Amino acid sequence: MRNVFTFIQRYKKHQTALSFLFIVFGILLGILGKPEIKNGFLIVATVIAGIPILIKAYQALRMKVFSIELLVIIAIVGALFIEEYIESSVVAFLFLFGDYLEARTLERTRASLKKLMDMAPQEANVIRNGTIQKIPAEEVKLGERVIIHSGGKIPVDGKIVTGHASINEAAVTGESIPAAKRANDDVFSGTIVDQGYIEITAKKVGDDTTFAKIIELVEEAQESKSRTEKFLNKFSQIYTPSVVVLSILVYFLIKDLHMAITFLVIACPGALVIGAPVSNVTGIGNGAKQGVLVKGGEVMDRFANVDTIVFDKTGTLTKGKPEVTAIKLWDHGLQENEFLRIIAQAETVSEHHIGQTIVKEANARNLEIHEGSANGDIIKGKGIRAKLEEMEVIIGNESLMKQEFIMLDEEMLHYKEKQEKNGNTVVFAAVNGTIAGLVSIADQIREDASLALAKMRSDGIKQIIMLTGDNKHTAALVARKLKLDSFHAELLPEDKVNFIKQLKKADHTVAMVGDGINDAPAIAIADIGIAMGDDGTDISMETADVVLMADRLTQLSHAHALARATNRNVKQNTWLAVGTVFLLLLGVLNGSVHLASGMFIHQASVLLVILNGMRLIRFEPKTVKESMNKTTQLQ
Repeated sequence: MRNVFTFIQRYKKHQTALSFLFIVFGILLGILGKPEIKNGFLIVATVIAGIPILIKAYQALRMKVFSIELLVIIAIVGALFIEEYIESSVVAFLFLFGDYLEARTLERTRASLKKLMDMAPQEANVIRNGTIQKIPAEEVKLGERVIIHSGGKIPVDGKIVTGHASINEAAVTGESIPAAKRANDDVFSGTIVDQGYIEITAKKVGDDTTFAKIIELVEEAQESKSRTEKFLNKFSQIYTPSVVVLSILVYFLIKDLHMAITFLVIACPGALVIGAPVSNVTGIGNGAKQGVLVKGGEVMDRFANVDTIVFDKTGTLTKGKPEVTAIKLWDHGLQENEFLRIIAQAETVSEHHIGQTIVKEANARNLEIHEGSANGDIIKGKGIRAKLEEMEVIIGNESLMKQEFIMLDEEMLHYKEKQEKNGNTVVFAAVNGTIAGLVSIADQIREDASLALAKMRSDGIKQIIMLTGDNKHTAALVARKLKLDSFHAELLPEDKVNFIKQLKKADHTVAMVGDGINDAPAIAIADIGIAMGDDGTDISMETADVVLMADRLTQLSHAHALARATNRNVKQNTWLAVGTVFLLLLGVLNGSVHLASGMFIHQASVLLVILNGMRLIRFEPKTVKESMNKTTQLQ
């Protein structure tokens, strides 16, 4: 029996075409005055088109679901019973044809996922036993050296060992402009070497690569349902049997079986059930194409209703690529390069932006640093404590120094305040219990930050807040330049969590934007957690509801505008479906809508909501000026 079901489903397109031909021949034979042969052709057309519908109705009944297909089968049987063969065949054909078009159209809405899967690298050139071997990409092992030439796809996540190249990272970040990469830079699977030659060491392979996780996340997101979808699915389970009861009631009231059957077919909630899923699937596909991963329809729904956005500073509002601007040595007998080498060696235990900046400066000066030679602890929101070369090294902010009972004199604090007022973050470094020096580090505000924030304000965001562990002077400088509503500085991760909890208690719908590592707790507690950055970290993908794969705040404004557009689209489809059914039922009751014409209009409404949803494939947000003009007009 299962093989029969599979066979029928596979050849549904052919059954639809055959049913149409039999209907055409039947009508022509009727015109030629051969009613008996005409009826035979129409009955065969009804059976051909009706079998797939009957199978789906049967399968649904086995799952104890009262489906739309069951309503149509009842209507078809009723039309055959009253010998309305044209209507029975046309209703069966139109439903099957509509089902076919719906499936084809939904396939197009998933095109972004298919394109992603087509981009997946299939082969890799690896160095094994001193020779270059071409193997399937999934067989590359951790630590193996992989070679990629111009035009080649990078098969794994890795770090460049030698060579340099211009790499198209659109498949991962959505950024169309190629990125220049050289030794020690990270690269991701699925990206393409436009020009150049590189050798990389494999850091993530197979299903652990960034590209594989993107595909997995988009697949899961497109299968997940929004609150509207869940409601409509529950509603249809009540609505569908109610339609049967109402149809029976109509028959008993007016004694017109034809009208009762017509009522049954017209009231099918097809457009209502399909409207929300097609909008959400298309919206998620649009986001994936732009390097924005939205984890499902429910996330789209919540994101559209966000009124407050909270930002971390480093790596979100700023570039996250700070540089050492000054090193101030204190009386400890160390030369500047030796001091930098020691603290950089200690900072190898940390993944924080500040620590990595110090390591980067030491590498730029060609100082000798050995990965893994330092043992240390990370003190969240404050700094690190490490032991190396028989020295105890403590690096961090003023709070950590006080916690460790390390003396800070007035001259140090005055120097720190002066540097902070100039936009620097100042890091204290103590060796064996006394301050050895201070490192000033500065980061730059993103070029697109002002534009992206203005766009989100024009799209309905009521307040934008910055929470940072950085000093209050630097935070105030950033907040002033970006015209933020408020900021809070020198916060620990738990302080950020508590602040977001307070916002939620005040009935705000809150989105938290961070780098996905230090801000993971705050991202998790917010109504919408957003991780941005091109590092593709596991924690950012797992914790956040929305992942921005590129270092661009304009991706965030696109994601917010897309969520609002998707939400509007779902509402449009819902009202279109409900309105069509309401008008058709009025037409049935006053005798102006008949079974075949009503079914045609009903199926047309299904296609209309699908086409409306598909508009999101090409969605591009309005400019700030356009959005603000629209807001002014509404006011």
